[in-house]
Amino acid sequence: MQTTTYEGGSAFAVLFSGVFLVFALVLIAIIFVSLWKIFEKAGQEGWKAIIPIYNLYILTVIVGKPWWWMLLMCIPYIGAIWGIWITNLLSKSFGKTEGFTVGLVLLGIVFYPILAFDRTIVYKGPAGDPTRFNHVNDDLNSIGKSI
Repeated sequence: MQTTTYEGGSAFAVLFSGVFLVFALVLIAIIFVSLWKIFEKAGQEGWKAIIPIYNLYILTVIVGKPWWWMLLMCIPYIGAIWGIWITNLLSKSFGKTEGFTVGLVLLGIVFYPILAFDRTIVYKGPAGDPTRFNHVNDDLNSIGKSI
């Protein structure tokens, strides 16, 4: 009968991998809960945030882009560009700037909960909606006209 014993290094590796797994699951849970709240702030049902692929479709709805953007986000390499672009539109949909987008992309574990749980941040409408900026055209057209 053969018994398996762990050397000191092997026991450390097993312990470290278990701790790492728990840490990773906590980070994933924070992101899922944050996305759930962000979807609810945008007027969608929160459960839609945890369904793979479908959450990308709902994200395109939130930012006001066509459904086929979801397909572009699934293409390797190109998907990263579209993912950053849609993240930028998401931050603009909540009234934030490109600086906040950089935070969402590079430090998502910090910035997604800020977007989700800060009560002063509200959904302002789809940033990708071309009718959103009609007031700018009206302002430009009124230049030089009498009041």
